[in-house]
Amino acid sequence: MTDTPARLLNLLSLLQTPREWPGSELAERLDVSQRTIRRDIDRLRDLGYPVEATRGSVGGYRLVAGAAMPPLLLDDEEAVAIAVGLRAGAGHAIEGIEEASVRALAKLEQVLPSRLRHRVTTLQAATIPLTRGDGATIDPRTLTVIAGTVTARERLRFAYRAGDGSESRRQVEPYRLVSTGRRWYLVAYDLGREDWRTFRVDRVAEPFATGARFTPREVPSGDDAMELLRHSMSRRQPEHELDVSFAAPASYVAARLPEPLGSPVATGDETCRLRARAADSVEWLALRLALVDCEFTVHGPAALRDYVTDLATRLTRATS
Repeated sequence: MTDTPARLLNLLSLLQTPREWPGSELAERLDVSQRTIRRDIDRLRDLGYPVEATRGSVGGYRLVAGAAMPPLLLDDEEAVAIAVGLRAGAGHAIEGIEEASVRALAKLEQVLPSRLRHRVTTLQAATIPLTRGDGATIDPRTLTVIAGTVTARERLRFAYRAGDGSESRRQVEPYRLVSTGRRWYLVAYDLGREDWRTFRVDRVAEPFATGARFTPREVPSGDDAMELLRHSMSRRQPEHELDVSFAAPASYVAARLPEPLGSPVATGDETCRLRARAADSVEWLALRLALVDCEFTVHGPAALRDYVTDLATRLTRATS
């Protein structure tokens, strides 16, 4: 094999399997001399791939963990498996990995051959998730198109259906995608309204990257995307002064609450308290508190306390 780039890719593909390769076997596989293999190993190291060599009669080469993540070479089956997993994670807003899933999916689908992209779409369309969150599912392509325009600072056009069912066409300068754990939101500057807006991504249709670049505007009052989203949601529904005590460590509770609710403060080794502003329904707040899976006490607001009391009564009645 005289084509050096092709030979390096084949060598890298072999080394990415979890085993140690004797130099003689690599040379035989690639139909080159062991001296060429040694030179190619040095080239891979220069590119950032940590290849470890062991000496002796049973020595050889293997790829090990390094200080940084080098590019990976995937075969067709591996690429399809990863894309399907990322689409599932992004489309159902899996809490904690949602933004990373979208970024990785956008990068992968950008270089995925059309034959593999068709396989991914077909496989996903033919399967149904066993579990789902309490938020709406989203076409992963919608997320990747939006994520691409955010990264490239490119204007975006789309059709939008508001909460009252009215439909409109929007052209925006996308700023950030934000996941609340059950829904995705797009924070953007709406060119038609000449103001900042937030859009529920599950209500976005036909997203189209226009190709027109823009210089990012200054966010109002220096707020970040999450603050803009909180402000927008507080205008749509009443904001609650949440005050809840938990019979569990603060780290345990924080890991099970959506980020927008904030972080609880430890009041003891096994107790903590959460005081936060929450612009959401008392029904959803009650559900999220119950999913923390520990004893808790609602100090306020009164509407949430009353709803939790009523819900507990109904659940007790259901079991009897």
